[in-house]
Amino acid sequence: MIQLFKNINGVTTEIDKPENGAWVNILPPLKHEEFTMVSEQLDIPIEFLQDSLDIDERPRFEISDNVRMVVIKTPTENNSFNDSDAFYITIPICIILTHNQIVTVNSFENGAIKKFLNTFQNRHPDKRSMMLLKIFEKVTQTFMEYLKEINHRRNILEQKLYESSRNEELLELMRIQKSLVYFVTAIRANELLLIKLERTNFLKLNEDEREFLNDQIVDMSQALEMANIYTNILSSTMDAFASIIANNQNLILKRLAGITIILQFPVLVASIYGMNVPIPYQDKPHAFYVPIILAIVVSLIMAGYFMKKKWF
Repeated sequence: MIQLFKNINGVTTEIDKPENGAWVNILPPLKHEEFTMVSEQLDIPIEFLQDSLDIDERPRFEISDNVRMVVIKTPTENNSFNDSDAFYITIPICIILTHNQIVTVNSFENGAIKKFLNTFQNRHPDKRSMMLLKIFEKVTQTFMEYLKEINHRRNILEQKLYESSRNEELLELMRIQKSLVYFVTAIRANELLLIKLERTNFLKLNEDEREFLNDQIVDMSQALEMANIYTNILSSTMDAFASIIANNQNLILKRLAGITIILQFPVLVASIYGMNVPIPYQDKPHAFYVPIILAIVVSLIMAGYFMKKKWF
């Protein structure tokens, strides 16, 4: 699907055909016919448009016939039906600066482009490089929002685990851990991309735009630091709960072993008095109660011993 927008007198207006200063936004479902049409109308290499189809495309920049393309990673919710997949994944956005337009290609709907659309009326179409930097800003904001949401979800799951060590919470923590792996990898690659853009001046930025790009590098570094902190916290939490579960298992096994030992003494006494040989007091009228009392006394003594050793 192709959307065309233009900023007319501070109002975001959807138009029918590409014009100078327009924003062309290509959303799923992606069709080869649409790629071909946009490629011919805007004189864009079709490979630039198709790069977003590869979900594993790395952040990079490229130029061909004065048409510049920048690929950056952005987070999105994972709509997979597999319960073991990550809650969030990262997808590429292809941002193409043509001679007169800016083109964005998305393999999935994502929050960064929606945020950019909501503020498009404040953009200046003639400053295409600044528009691209604003998309970078929205991508960074989206990463931070998802990271805060991940941390909030992690806190809730930890509270549930304190009350009951169920597999469901542990599996959800594992899915969060997978999401953070995606985020750390993507943010680190995005940061390197921004640094290369600043060093090479690929976008031919003026002084104000270079300063804004430096701010985006700082924000991306902050997002990377947040992702690393949350990853370390989650890893420590998983290790701690694994140790707690192992300790609880050892405690239960120790208690079961103590109970087994205590029960062995009544069995031993009953076995001795059940032999077909002469035994003391067998002719007495209360001979039946002798082994029972003896078994109970020995069991109580052993139970007191184990309680003193804090086995229970």
